[in-house]
Amino acid sequence: MKATRPLEDVLVLSMAEQYPGPYATLLLADLGARVIMIERPEGGDPARQLPAFFAAINRNKQSVVLDLKSRVGRDAIRRLAARTDVFLEGFRPGVAERLGVDYDTLTAANPRLIYASISGFGQTGPYRTRPAHDLSYLGLAGLLYRQAREHKTGETSDIPIGDLSAAMFAAIAVLTGMFARERTGKGTFVDVSVTDGLVSWMTGFLSPIMNGKPLEDQTLASPAYGAFICSDGSLLTLSIAHEDGFWQNLCRSVGLDEVAALNHSERILRSEELRRRIAASIRARTRDEWTDILDRADVPWSPIHDLTEVAQDPHLRVRGMFVQLASTSGSQEWHISQPLQFRGYKTDPTRPAPALGEHTEEVLREHGFSHEEIERVIRRMP
Repeated sequence: MKATRPLEDVLVLSMAEQYPGPYATLLLADLGARVIMIERPEGGDPARQLPAFFAAINRNKQSVVLDLKSRVGRDAIRRLAARTDVFLEGFRPGVAERLGVDYDTLTAANPRLIYASISGFGQTGPYRTRPAHDLSYLGLAGLLYRQAREHKTGETSDIPIGDLSAAMFAAIAVLTGMFARERTGKGTFVDVSVTDGLVSWMTGFLSPIMNGKPLEDQTLASPAYGAFICSDGSLLTLSIAHEDGFWQNLCRSVGLDEVAALNHSERILRSEELRRRIAASIRARTRDEWTDILDRADVPWSPIHDLTEVAQDPHLRVRGMFVQLASTSGSQEWHISQPLQFRGYKTDPTRPAPALGEHTEEVLREHGFSHEEIERVIRRMP
């Protein structure tokens, strides 16, 4: 029997560009949804200016070019949305309405539509129209609270945490909306805010502070929670938080038996001293040597990989996290697999990212557009 995908027969239209929307629809596409990107005529998604990045997060999708500045383009997207399960947009609040693709307009012909708006600060509130990128959302949501307390600028993460967080929440929102629709028969509007998602991620930090309780730092102050350098210059992490058993295992492994009996509170009081001693022990061997020692001792640890090392990691390869697909030019290119593994369903990538407008004619024809109508859309007639 042919293996199916969990979201087969789900149709998604997306006008959400750059990173959050495309990553959200990447997850949905790998799970089997048919994702059609609606792209602008001049260049399409701005992320196409970064070809390798664009190819990485837009596989398994189709591309349709529509000019929403023209009446024929706006009419076309409304006709497509009338037969769609999910619609995503990533404009600043108010833009979708000006383009005629807002929730009220599209659901007039399709009340079952799940409509998700992804924006930096959400559809309401005094910051709703403020421009920003990932770092600004991190600052507002409290993820940089240590820098605020220490009045330091410091380095920031290369990883767009806010964008990826919003993408995950958007995917959850879409799936939740579809589940609710099965019971009610009605679609819904979802307001996905990058900042709100990050604030939610800070729940364990913000709630104690808001309730007048001390912040219980279970990891960063622990002497065996951090990065350490080995004799060959490579790095590894130890990630022992409050667990006494893991601490004892580590002490026996690195020759610190005399402090193995210290409990978590006692370790915190001597954190600086103990971290120095652990660091000196780790520096005495190579990472390959520590791999065997720490694994046999049941110590929480991992290597700190450069990107090329991630791609070669034997565990990730056994997990099937990397697959090759034929590119549009015919060469084989590596892709990162869908992380969710379902028994009885396929979730692996099947095709590369589309060329700009590659599926315009195909999709419009399937949705009942005549040859003349398709020509008007393609030629961007008013």
